[in-house]
Amino acid sequence: MEARNVVYVDEFTDGILDPEKEMIKAVKDGGYIIANTAPGCWGPMLTPKLKGGHEVTRPVFVENAEVGDAVAIYIEDIQVTSIATASGKEKVIEGRYISDPFVAAKCPNCGTVYPETVIEGVGPDSIRCANCGADVVPFKFEHGYTMVLDKEENIGVTVGKEAAEKIAANGREYMRIPHNSAQNPAVTLAPHDLVGVISRMRPFLGQLGTLPSIKMPDSHNAGDFGTFLIGAEHEYAITKEELERHRTDGHMDINRVRKGAVVIAPVKVKGAGVYMGDMHAMQGDGEIAGHTTDVAGIVTLRVKVLKGLKIEGPILLPNFEDLPYLARPFTEEELEKAKKLANQWGADSLEKSYPLSFIGTGANLNEAVNNGLERAAKFLELPLPEVLNRATITGSIEIGRLPGVVTVTFLVPVEILEKKGILDIVKKHYTKAEN
Repeated sequence: MEARNVVYVDEFTDGILDPEKEMIKAVKDGGYIIANTAPGCWGPMLTPKLKGGHEVTRPVFVENAEVGDAVAIYIEDIQVTSIATASGKEKVIEGRYISDPFVAAKCPNCGTVYPETVIEGVGPDSIRCANCGADVVPFKFEHGYTMVLDKEENIGVTVGKEAAEKIAANGREYMRIPHNSAQNPAVTLAPHDLVGVISRMRPFLGQLGTLPSIKMPDSHNAGDFGTFLIGAEHEYAITKEELERHRTDGHMDINRVRKGAVVIAPVKVKGAGVYMGDMHAMQGDGEIAGHTTDVAGIVTLRVKVLKGLKIEGPILLPNFEDLPYLARPFTEEELEKAKKLANQWGADSLEKSYPLSFIGTGANLNEAVNNGLERAAKFLELPLPEVLNRATITGSIEIGRLPGVVTVTFLVPVEILEKKGILDIVKKHYTKAEN
């Protein structure tokens, strides 16, 4: 497969990240990936033939990326294309899945697993089994909303029943679902429990990363959702040890994974397999409702291989304005004040440092925090108690997603960054921000 400087992606997985499948295209080290992404979460959740809970882009092979390397993924641009979307708190319908409603949907009437569907009208019962006509989707809205979006003004507003049903009647067009996407539009159910609520748009990618080294449903490539695979009764069941070893935590739902940020992702298969999706129009810390505003969009990434940079999970370089207050690089004025204070107390030298943000995932927030701290300690070759202290006085723990995705962010001495070979990328990222 010939590697190109720029590759265009508009094809999607069936919900399964499979390292044994041939990757769609190859991009040169330092090249660009431009993708038309499909909405995540609710659309795929309402499409039983999709097996992962999401519908991400088919992975791209990155030239020179070998197992044990890392790939720096620069988010050059994110543009929302959807005009409307629907989301909300879900209710799982028993009897319509095997072990996991995100992965193995089953028709409650004819028993077909991963059934094809047809849409008949609009509303909560409009998606039916193509084989027998039964109401088939394993999810309904416990409390949902339809939102219209104005990307030029960066604003969204939730609408009432009449507008929601108008949007539902032509869902693929209003959501701008890509041509090759198989999902049923989330707006088809026309939820309208919230009306007249305003929110600011700040789009980001809920899914961005590299292939796990074992076949895995896309939404479960993380330490929290991945626990649903342990001992499951469907074909994608894995052990806890396999989850720990093979996952790459590409499903983060961290709102700081937006335009201008850099994600450093582990390489666990040859060629890395960069994929993306699950774009959201907005979200606070935590995705507390379990879901937010899924949208289609256009994403531009630049990729650079970091040879020999072995990491267990992603490292994030957020935009300067997204950094926790205590983790922001010090200004020259602050450094002068610190130097003056240090001299008064006989301190011979002061650290120069830059922030790193380590992704931690686990079955719950406590496990995720521990995972992020342990990853930081192992990568930086620092004692864990020292990492705890540094994260406490020079950083912060922030929620990415409930039940268990966090960022552990703190200032790291430049000597360690240089030793690990990432000082240049970190310094350039934050020097550019300061200017």
